Amino acid sequence: MDLREVFTPAAIAANWTEVASNQIPYLGATLFPARKKAGLDLSWLKGSRGLPVSLMPSAFDAKATFRDRIGFEKLETEMPFFREGYKIKEKDRQEMLRVQESSDPYAAEVIARVFDDTRDLIDGANVVPERMIMQLLFPESGNVGIAIKANGMNYTYNYDTDGSWKTSNYTALTDTATWDKPSTADPFAAFKTVKDAIRSKTGTELTVAIMNSYTFNLMAKTDAIMKRYMSTNGLTLGYLTDSEVKAVVESTSGLRIAIYDKQYRDESKVAHPFVPNGYVCLIPDGALGGTWYGTTPEEADLRGASSAEVSIVNTGVAITRILQEHPVNINTFASEIVLPSFERMDEVAVLNVLGE
Repeated sequence: MDLREVFTPAAIAANWTEVASNQIPYLGATLFPARKKAGLDLSWLKGSRGLPVSLMPSAFDAKATFRDRIGFEKLETEMPFFREGYKIKEKDRQEMLRVQESSDPYAAEVIARVFDDTRDLIDGANVVPERMIMQLLFPESGNVGIAIKANGMNYTYNYDTDGSWKTSNYTALTDTATWDKPSTADPFAAFKTVKDAIRSKTGTELTVAIMNSYTFNLMAKTDAIMKRYMSTNGLTLGYLTDSEVKAVVESTSGLRIAIYDKQYRDESKVAHPFVPNGYVCLIPDGALGGTWYGTTPEEADLRGASSAEVSIVNTGVAITRILQEHPVNINTFASEIVLPSFERMDEVAVLNVLGE
């Protein structure tokens, strides 16, 4: 058995697709469905009120680095271009050559390790748009945009160029209204104020409140939640379950609570939550925008070429394999050009419940 024939971009893509089908999708992927376009120009990536998204200039001709962590290297000028690689070195090739029969138990181990490493690249590629989307949904300090800092470079995509979204859609609670003051905080009042404002402005009804467990627990401990539940149900309780808290919020405010606690590791392997503490994003039903994938250089120039093999997964992530002759290495890359559009941002509101 020649493992080089097993370890192809098509096989990697099929393996990842099979594994991914059993995983819970990222929240952002459901709210910003993936779409594909040849090339990628910000003239059709719209933000608030149909205005184009502005961005800072960046570098040309990013070259892939070889690493096994979530992240990316550099960005192209017009659109963010992400690429990372995994290298099968000569030592790895010797391990492969030891495997001659498919019945050899060592074969399964080697194949699993290779697929796991390359799957990490695809998972890392999928983290990128989720990070972007969550920055849009949870703009700290109310500045809607995407900020990416890596490899000594800083790139900024501003989705609220005139600051009008922050003025009308972002609310930072103050003084006794913040949720870390359980005796005076009133989540119901905060929800109603925001819902009324968005309904008056756009005619849209907000139906879902997204937060992490830390923020949810702050809300659950407020006297307003406890008293509302007890007065509604005629009970005296010292503690409410998560289901009871969600039920009283939905019945009173008309909001379904979505708790999102997923995390990712950045380029330095530091863990971060997608949803920051103390923030609540209120959204309507349906998609809020799109996750736009462009055509990577690998897909445009190497697909069909004799020097490389290319397969596409998850709409726009290109998996490329190139054989390097000296030293003998098999280089595998995951690359993508991706940026979300946010057409319904005027119908989304954000609460900073700690006012920090």
